[in-house]
Amino acid sequence: MSNAQPTNSDYAALLLRVALGIMFIAHSLVLKWMTFTLAGTAQYFESLGLPAFLAYATFWAELIGGILLVLGVQSRWVALGLLPVLFGAAWVHIGNGWVFSAQGGGWEYPLYLIVLSVAQALLGDGAYALKPSRKFSLSPAPASLKAAA
Repeated sequence: MSNAQPTNSDYAALLLRVALGIMFIAHSLVLKWMTFTLAGTAQYFESLGLPAFLAYATFWAELIGGILLVLGVQSRWVALGLLPVLFGAAWVHIGNGWVFSAQGGGWEYPLYLIVLSVAQALLGDGAYALKPSRKFSLSPAPASLKAAA
């Protein structure tokens, strides 16, 4: 973000970034560490046919990624980097149906978080980011860049 005054969009991206970050931190600390324990989470991953080390990698990705999002450190890339965790969560819950309150949890919440993470990557860091991400766009390169190539 430049020295210009933050816009409503900057504040919206800030709100999204902090909410996503808190959600990732809560999933790592409250669910995986305090509720199920890391050993219990690793056993659960193994029961799904996944290697136990992925539970620990997921814990650290959620915790560190969540902190980076809250602080506004490279939020675009952090949000994209956490997508594999969310796709994994959707895969785990896909057989349980739509509603996340169903037995074993449904898949709509992980899908919703995927959409929010992509939106964060597209919106950028927003206001009060410590280390803003470089801007990127899905639109084609400007004609001036094409001519230079």
